Amino acid sequence: MPITVKIINQSNNPLPEYATASSAGMDLRAHLEAPVTLQSLERTLIPTGLFMELPEGYEAQIRPRSGLAIKQGLTLLNTPGTIDADYRGEIKIILINLSTEAQTIQPGDRIAQMIIAPYIQAQLEEVTLLTDTARGSGGFGHTGKS
Repeated sequence: MPITVKIINQSNNPLPEYATASSAGMDLRAHLEAPVTLQSLERTLIPTGLFMELPEGYEAQIRPRSGLAIKQGLTLLNTPGTIDADYRGEIKIILINLSTEAQTIQPGDRIAQMIIAPYIQAQLEEVTLLTDTARGSGGFGHTGKS
């Protein structure tokens, strides 16, 4: 069931859209005046030229694009990034180059994907004891051991 998200596009790029009928994410594009080159392990903030107004109870999740990660070693820091419903600033993407070679981002390149998702705010209840389970406090690979 689609929801309406108000968006301002101050870039020359088309609005984000779903590539297929079953796509979960919409590609976000770089809004740049000139190409930006990232050296190995360098990170930067890439603007999109997009501003949006999400309905209450929804967030936008910003995630890496798998093609950029495997082909160029470019991915996102702080992933998935969260855009809250009350944020009205420009959507910007924190890109990092994890490859051993310099990578260049061109104006209009697809650099991330955005998923719109509902969320629930939790009411925390402070207690002194938690219910015991078979797993208990085992974590960080605990269930993968034989």
